[in-house]
Amino acid sequence: MAPQLSSLAVSSGICVVSALAISLLVITLYILGVVTSFAVFCIREFAQRAQDRPPLIGTVFRQLKNFDRIFDEHVKYALLHPTIRLVYPGHSEILTADPAVIEHVLKTNFSNYSKGAFNTQIVRDLFGNGIFATDGEKWRHQRKLASHEFSTKVLRDFSSDVFRMNAAKLLERISSAAANRITINMQDLLMRTTMDSIFEVGFGFELNTLLGSDGSSIEFSKAFDEANFLVYYRYVDMFWKLKRYLNIGSEAKLKKSIKIIDDFVIQLIHQKRDKMKKGSENKVKQDILSRFIIESEKDPETMNDRYLRDIVLSFLIAGKDTTGNTLSWFFYMLCKNPVVQDKIAFEIRESVDCAREDNMEMFTARLKQGAIEKMHYLHAAITETLRLYPGVPVDGKMADEDDVLPNGYRVLKGDGMNYMIYAMGRMKYLWGEDAEEFRPERWLANGVFQQESPYKFIAFNGAFNTRVMRDLFGDGIFATDGEKWRHQRKLASHEFSTKVLRDFSSDVFRMNAAKLAERISYAAADRKP
Repeated sequence: MAPQLSSLAVSSGICVVSALAISLLVITLYILGVVTSFAVFCIREFAQRAQDRPPLIGTVFRQLKNFDRIFDEHVKYALLHPTIRLVYPGHSEILTADPAVIEHVLKTNFSNYSKGAFNTQIVRDLFGNGIFATDGEKWRHQRKLASHEFSTKVLRDFSSDVFRMNAAKLLERISSAAANRITINMQDLLMRTTMDSIFEVGFGFELNTLLGSDGSSIEFSKAFDEANFLVYYRYVDMFWKLKRYLNIGSEAKLKKSIKIIDDFVIQLIHQKRDKMKKGSENKVKQDILSRFIIESEKDPETMNDRYLRDIVLSFLIAGKDTTGNTLSWFFYMLCKNPVVQDKIAFEIRESVDCAREDNMEMFTARLKQGAIEKMHYLHAAITETLRLYPGVPVDGKMADEDDVLPNGYRVLKGDGMNYMIYAMGRMKYLWGEDAEEFRPERWLANGVFQQESPYKFIAFNGAFNTRVMRDLFGDGIFATDGEKWRHQRKLASHEFSTKVLRDFSSDVFRMNAAKLAERISYAAADRKP
């Protein structure tokens, strides 16, 4: 019996060792294959150095080496040439700081550039089928739903109230720290505040990370931040797929973080559905999740809980870090520029009708849209912050077909096309000799805020103006481009050139001018103001 057991143990040991050896061999061959194919591709690209392609300045290893200061590295690229190229495994990544190229990609030839398989594979584990990880019909579906929901007054008012309430909590905490001379981590507090605000607008639940009162909320917030970082790190990690398959290193951490996120979010979706079924929620569904759940009733198979998770989590990802980081840099710049700080404080006092005895809640309640719209200098200071420290420092797409850029460079199918938003804010050929200075006045003309070209100031992805204006003007001539613009321009040019319309408009203006003159005469005769 003993010899048999010994023989079985030896056989099992041999099997285990053989399996490990085969696995090690497969992994080694995979690594060698990736390295070899990348080396061959690099040699070919550097040997050719085609003159009609963007200047080649390095490989993905240059990005990896400088990953901790990647955006300052982009500044060096943009100073070398407005449009450059790096070699990645199997394709090239083009990076540009040229507004004409960006307009071509985001507007003129928009249909030729999508997120692409390279980008979607990297972000899909976290974003799922959310708007940042999908193209085509799903992208259009979510874009349409989001555009409609965010243009509704109910959601706008609800989000304003939520941000106002959390701002008051933050002010209370900062005032307490100032009164007691306690050092605080401003960025941490701002990130917590924006997380609480975006989460409540997105899911309709209070997260309260600012107060640190809920262990599961804090765990979710930490997992959310770690997952964001680890997904972005994949862009410079050639072996992330292998690490994910073996569940080791950064990929093991990412898997753990995503599980925490999924468990937390799916549980909230179930709770929200139950509350809505029982009728315990408000009749007017204010948060994004509630409104999408109502929409999901039209197509429950497609818009299941997983799809809802992807949609709402995408809004959370879009709003949390971008807002928190922008506010952190904004207050940092105010601390470095006390004159700007004083001007903003003066403008706020002039614009908001408040009394000295007002507390935090009373002051924030007075911050209505009308008062905020008067704050041109504040608008300029925040915009200047975004110019130097954009919420999204680099963004991009991939070419679906070959293309030629406005600068004459050729783009091949599968090339990445990235615009270096952080670097663009520091280019003297775009912003003048004082490009690296924080100067809000560059956005003002006679004290009134002036918007720059959305492809030069690309912090809003080139779509800020049209998104805002479309809510007001729909598909009118001031909010549209291309064929619709040309059609309306042609009709308007023809109609306004006709004698009938000219005579009619003259009569209308003459008649209303007579009414105005009559009213002014009566007022003058009666000595009324």
